[in-house]
Amino acid sequence: MLGKSGKIRGPGSKMVTSAKSSVPTVTDQAAAMQLGQCAKNLATCLAELRTSAQKAHEACGPMEIDSALTAIQTLKSELQDAKLAAVNGQLKPLPGESLEKCAQDLGSTSKSVGSSMAQLLTCAAQGNEHYTGIAARETAQALKTLAQAARGVAASTTDPKAAAAMLDSARDVMEGSALLIHEAKEALISPGDAESQQRLAQVAKAVSHSLNNCVNCLPGQKDVDMALKSIGEASKKLLLETIPPSSKSFQEAQSELNQTAADLNQSAGEVVHASRGSSSQLAVASGKFSQDFDEFLDAGIEMAGHTPDDQIQVIGNLKNISMASSKLLLAAKSLSVDPGAANAKNLLAAAARAVTDSINQLITLCTQQAPGQKECDNALRELEAVRGMLDNPNEPVSDLSYFDCIESVMENSKVLGESMAGISQNCKTGDVTAFGECVGSASKALCGLTEAAGQASYLVGVSDPNSQAGHQGLVDPIQFAKANQAIQMACQNLVDPDSSPSQVLSAATIVAKHTSALCNACRLASSKTANPVAKRHFVQSAKEVANSTANLVKTIKALDGDFSEENRNKCRVATAPLIEAVENLTTFASNPEFASVPAQISNEGSAAQEPILQSARSMLDSSTHLLKTARSLVINPKDPPTWSVLAGHSRTVSDSIKSLITAIRDKAPGQRECDTSIDNINKCIRDIEQASLAAVSQNLPSRDDISLEALQEQLTSTVQEIGHLIDPISTAARGEAAQLGHKVTQLAGYFEPLITASVGVASKLKDHQQQMTFLDQTKTLAESALQMLYAAKEGGGNPKACHTHDAIAEAAQLMKEAVDDIMVTLNEAASEVGMVGGMVDSIADAMGKLDEGTPPEPEGSFVDYQTSMVKYSKAIAVTAQEMMTKSVTCPEELGGLASQVTVDYSQLALQGRLAAHTAEPEEIGFQIKTRVQELGHGCIFLVQKAGALQITPSDSFTKRELIECARNVTEKVSLVLSALQAGNKGTQACITAASAVSGIIADLDTTIMFASAGTLNAENDESFADHRENILKTAKALVEDTKMLVSGAASGQDKLAQAAQSSAKTITQLTDVVKLGAASIGSDDPETQVVLINAVKDVAKALAELIGATKCAAGKAADDPSMYQLKGAAKVMVTNVTSLLKTVKAVEDEATRGTRALEATIECIKQELTLFQSRDIPDKSTTPEEFIRMTKGITTATAKAVAAGNSARQEDIIHTANISRKAISDMLTTCKQAAYHPEVNDEVRHRALMFGRECTTGYIDLLEHVLLVLQKPTPEQKQQLAACSKRVAGAVTELIQSAEAMKGSEWVDPEDPTVIAETELLGAAASIEAAAKKLEQLKPRAKPKQADETLDFEEQILEAAKSIAAATSALVKSASAAQRELVAQGKVGSIPANAVDDGQWSQGLISAARMVAAATSNLCEAANASVQGHASEEKLISSAKQVAASTAQLLVACKVKADQDSEAMRRLQAAGNAVKRASDNLVRAAQKAAFDKVDDDNVVVKTKFVGGIAQIIAAQEEMLRKERELEEARKKLAQIRQQQYKFLPSELREDDN
Repeated sequence: MLGKSGKIRGPGSKMVTSAKSSVPTVTDQAAAMQLGQCAKNLATCLAELRTSAQKAHEACGPMEIDSALTAIQTLKSELQDAKLAAVNGQLKPLPGESLEKCAQDLGSTSKSVGSSMAQLLTCAAQGNEHYTGIAARETAQALKTLAQAARGVAASTTDPKAAAAMLDSARDVMEGSALLIHEAKEALISPGDAESQQRLAQVAKAVSHSLNNCVNCLPGQKDVDMALKSIGEASKKLLLETIPPSSKSFQEAQSELNQTAADLNQSAGEVVHASRGSSSQLAVASGKFSQDFDEFLDAGIEMAGHTPDDQIQVIGNLKNISMASSKLLLAAKSLSVDPGAANAKNLLAAAARAVTDSINQLITLCTQQAPGQKECDNALRELEAVRGMLDNPNEPVSDLSYFDCIESVMENSKVLGESMAGISQNCKTGDVTAFGECVGSASKALCGLTEAAGQASYLVGVSDPNSQAGHQGLVDPIQFAKANQAIQMACQNLVDPDSSPSQVLSAATIVAKHTSALCNACRLASSKTANPVAKRHFVQSAKEVANSTANLVKTIKALDGDFSEENRNKCRVATAPLIEAVENLTTFASNPEFASVPAQISNEGSAAQEPILQSARSMLDSSTHLLKTARSLVINPKDPPTWSVLAGHSRTVSDSIKSLITAIRDKAPGQRECDTSIDNINKCIRDIEQASLAAVSQNLPSRDDISLEALQEQLTSTVQEIGHLIDPISTAARGEAAQLGHKVTQLAGYFEPLITASVGVASKLKDHQQQMTFLDQTKTLAESALQMLYAAKEGGGNPKACHTHDAIAEAAQLMKEAVDDIMVTLNEAASEVGMVGGMVDSIADAMGKLDEGTPPEPEGSFVDYQTSMVKYSKAIAVTAQEMMTKSVTCPEELGGLASQVTVDYSQLALQGRLAAHTAEPEEIGFQIKTRVQELGHGCIFLVQKAGALQITPSDSFTKRELIECARNVTEKVSLVLSALQAGNKGTQACITAASAVSGIIADLDTTIMFASAGTLNAENDESFADHRENILKTAKALVEDTKMLVSGAASGQDKLAQAAQSSAKTITQLTDVVKLGAASIGSDDPETQVVLINAVKDVAKALAELIGATKCAAGKAADDPSMYQLKGAAKVMVTNVTSLLKTVKAVEDEATRGTRALEATIECIKQELTLFQSRDIPDKSTTPEEFIRMTKGITTATAKAVAAGNSARQEDIIHTANISRKAISDMLTTCKQAAYHPEVNDEVRHRALMFGRECTTGYIDLLEHVLLVLQKPTPEQKQQLAACSKRVAGAVTELIQSAEAMKGSEWVDPEDPTVIAETELLGAAASIEAAAKKLEQLKPRAKPKQADETLDFEEQILEAAKSIAAATSALVKSASAAQRELVAQGKVGSIPANAVDDGQWSQGLISAARMVAAATSNLCEAANASVQGHASEEKLISSAKQVAASTAQLLVACKVKADQDSEAMRRLQAAGNAVKRASDNLVRAAQKAAFDKVDDDNVVVKTKFVGGIAQIIAAQEEMLRKERELEEARKKLAQIRQQQYKFLPSELREDDN
């Protein structure tokens, strides 16, 4: 069950990813939602399965080995039954089984079995029961597949003997494996026992042997083995001491050798062809090959008899051919066993080429032909061998990239052109040697061209979007196999008695090169794999290879010094363990699980390949004809018809190469797709612009076919998928051309659904601002994607086009930011309505990533990750507690809190993955991972309940569930923390202690505020003397703790934990007694109180630094830089404790306490300066204005210091000491924060930091001089105080200038009236927006139904008032932009020293802005009152008119100075018109309502005569009274206007007013 649950997780995760990525592209709404939901459910189930499987594995780990043994015994008995059935002729193949399929299954499974056994051996040797169990389980599973395949082969074969042999060999494998697992179990009981390890190794060898036998029983394999044996037998003829003399003439021997060479070359081609066909074809081809080899060898030996001078070389060449032939058959055999094996076809082609090359070498050596003939023959054979590359363009031919192919084609075509010219030239001149060279280089160039064409066609086919791109495997088995072969050859050369010193050294270099490459590959593989057993095995194998290489290198050094027999023997002995280690590693790496997935080229891809392949074939054909023609021409150069034939062929070659280059260039991968995608995204941007225009004019049609929730869900999933593609596109654009087309097409496919969903969401939103935010952010994302595509197209996947890489990285960054922005908006919108699907997905993703491999080299140490994990875990616990509270008091705030939990958990999981990787021992890492995953499940439940409670805030059952979930999360957090503590108890204690100390420092800051305010009093009548002893005693205890902390860093975690806890406890006690002591001094002497508390605060700060340094230095070597930091921190700590003790002693001595306070302050400032000069970047940045404000404190403090120096009174000195400390500390903090603001350039930053330092050192000098004056108060000394203060003042001036430079051209003086105007305008805009928000919340009052026309009046008022508020807000913002433009143009001085005129203009603008803001506020009040029924329409009308009037004044104030054609002025005018229009609409609506309004109390006319007259009189009286009131109101308005007019600036007085 565990095995199956492990197997499904990989494909399951891929399924989830694929489903999620295809959801946005499904057009059917219901299907898309269903698919999305199913993907989520599957992801959740997989996460739960993972957790359960881990728990189950922990529970039944030890039982796994026994379970594997039982399974293998069962397989053995099943194979026994199958053999009985086969003997009786009753064994039948199962449905779907065929001989070919079962044979392939057997071949590929044999590798898996070998690999899992290698794992089993390693784990058992290390004595790790947990992982041995897993390896045993995997071995048993692989053996099950092997047994099924063996039964299938036996059932499908027609030969009863072969069937019996297959089943017997499979049963041997089972027997051996059972024994192996039994031995592994024994080895676990006594780990490190040499005897059991030896037995284990022997049994493993036996199993490996029986596995090979099993594979050799496959049909066709026997024949290849026979052929191999026959080649081996034949090659023994080459070992004879003397070669018998030849029986044939030289001519006969030569022609026979040529003939047999041609036959052998052809047979090699047939073997290559047959290995891709059926087993019977391979059997025939290998038989023919061995026969041809035999004949060729005889001819070669015959020839050797004729060449006594070159006999040794001829025999050497024949041996090479024998070796190459064996390799060819082995490659053919392994391909037929496992056709899917990575690169097996290419290895076979390479082996065939090696046979051709070695034949050519022999022919060149032996034959004496007419001039130039053998060179042409060799070239023709080489061309025949490479032709096969063009037959199978579905596999990579080499590891060249697309751009390397183009370069290779260009270079080789140049070489070929020169060689062809040389061939014809040398034919004419009869220079045979030069002719031969030209033919050789032409042949090489043609082979290079063919290889480049084959690889380019593969890349073109793969990069077609309809093809399926392959996936890089965990390791490259080819690299391992090549390295294995190279190391074996080198080791043979090392121990060969005939090898010279230079050969020994070159062999040693080869060994070193390949072993280091293998170790690197292992390191990478271990970091990428999620399989813990494989991870350990790669690491262990790398260690074994490295160790055995180191031992071998030692013996080689000894051999190099003295080539004695003894040293050579030592060397021979040392090679054995290396070869064994490398072989074991190669076996393990050949596991199909680690192999690459080959690409599958579509029909369209094949069509795209055709022009390249066509040109390459044509080139090879015409080159072959050309070489044949040249061969005859070189013998008979005076034959004119042959010359014209040669010219014709050479023209065809040139044309085919030209068409090849054109075909490769035209088919550049990804370019066509980039163009299509750019067009698609441009169309999408136009669509979103249309939607934005519609939204601005308030007529974006709402989508009624789908809910807002579904649209938000669609939008979220689309944006997430786009986010996932950014890095792959960036990688492809920088160096993986074949992937570019796929990724770009995929990206462009998401933009149509993105636009549809975004416009849909916007159309459903009531808030205009929110609509525009969504549309703008979508447009930004589309534009950043467009920029990315242009950059990617330019880069094209060419790793050498470095000039494009920066642009690609920048575009990727912008796109990530756009994705983040839109995700934040979406999450906010979703959390407001209780939609938490996106958050749950994020948490699930983070949990999934915990199981992924880790980056090869984590940058930090376990302590760094532990620290951040503690921070995020605590943040989650705090948020969970807050959610418990809010669930009762304020459920609508739960969305934001849930979002916070999601963000914190994502960070926690990221850090957890790294912490688990760096934790020692591994079990702790495993535990951390498991606990973080469990916390993830808790967070998901909590977030889901928060969403549910937002939708139904009054549901008490959900509230209870939420509180339960929050408690559960808090509990899980404590489990995570305890797992971290187990990992590093000491550092965890340091983190806790540091947190406690920072709390103490904050508490002391508060106490200083109380003391400064004179409110720190003792609770009873006690004196300072009562506390002095206690303070001194506690301070000394703290010094002891400091020593323990420093020694704890070098000793174990337990001691460190003890020291950290103890120091935190002691500092708490010390601060408490010092606070009591300070209080006992009495509030009438606050300065001394502050001095005392500052002294203990310095100690606390130093302790915090010391704990931090200890945490970093824990477990490091004595010469590690962190140890030096620790020593430095300890020194500061001791200094500060000493300073505290001195201060305590000086408190009661009025004559020295000022001096003491000043000394402490100087020390404190020096420490602050050290911190300031460190390279740590501050956590947050601040504004230049804030920085300038802080520098003003220094000016005050400097003046106080000079005064104190002159007066020499202790009280003044104490006061100076206290304010100096604060002023300098604040200045240094803000200086660093402002300097590291992201918008500040390096030069300004450097300047600010330099003058910050200069100012501080100047201030220290000043204080030190004050001390000097106190000790020797002479007039000369006092005069020098002024010089010191000038130095500080100069530095402060420079600091202020640096701050101004930080602002750049935007620097403004806060006192400037123009700036005040701008601030005022922005303030007005803010108040208008606040008023508009207030309007948003208004709802018309409920009232009885009346006539239909007046029904919507309140809605009209509210809508009109809202639009006025929005328009005035825009107006005021435009005014501020216009004003900034004027300052930039210089029409208004940015610093108006005497310019009354500009000041007046600014005043005009300020008063106008204030009027607009006030009028809008009034309007909103009136609208509110009107809707609530407390005010008349008249008040509303007059408010609206007032808005229009004040708008007009604001426009006049701006027009006075502005340039009529400027952009800002045009915007301002437009904004003004919008306000006026909105006001008019409101007035019109209100007047119409007032006009249409029928009085609520319908007039009832009295029918009685007297009553009727009384009614008329009363009505007339009311009318007269109203007329009089109207007259009075008019007069009052005129007076107000006259009074106001007097105070108006000149620009605003209108002549006709």
